[in-house]
Amino acid sequence: MNENETGLVTVSSAYTVSETLERLQSAMQAAGMAVFAVFDHAAAAKDAGLSLRPTTVVAFGNPAAGTKLMQANQIAGLDLPLKILVWQDESNTARLTYNHPRWLAERHSLGAGTEPVIAAMTKLLDSLVRQAGTAAARAS
Repeated sequence: MNENETGLVTVSSAYTVSETLERLQSAMQAAGMAVFAVFDHAAAAKDAGLSLRPTTVVAFGNPAAGTKLMQANQIAGLDLPLKILVWQDESNTARLTYNHPRWLAERHSLGAGTEPVIAAMTKLLDSLVRQAGTAAARAS
């Protein structure tokens, strides 16, 4: 896992983009997450007569958790629900990228009262991307 200075975490997947996306959505369903939207940027690009490697965003979450963050600072709603980007890089490797919850907490000055929610989101995101992209998750 690689977190950069902008708070983005990127994880390589052992699967194709379509397999990774399918595994991610299955993991979300198993975790009881609501999937609010799926944005297929490559399909939209194709409709516009342009090409783009596979690039899909899944917006998901738990309204009870997200609401707690927005109660601390309503502007956090700009970055909620949570999103994971599933994309193919120039070497045809599938990757998953998301905003680290700690970065969201810092960006929106959420404060100490939201630490349990931020910790739970961090654990959830780590689990979801591992289930979606790691070969070890194949057995589960």
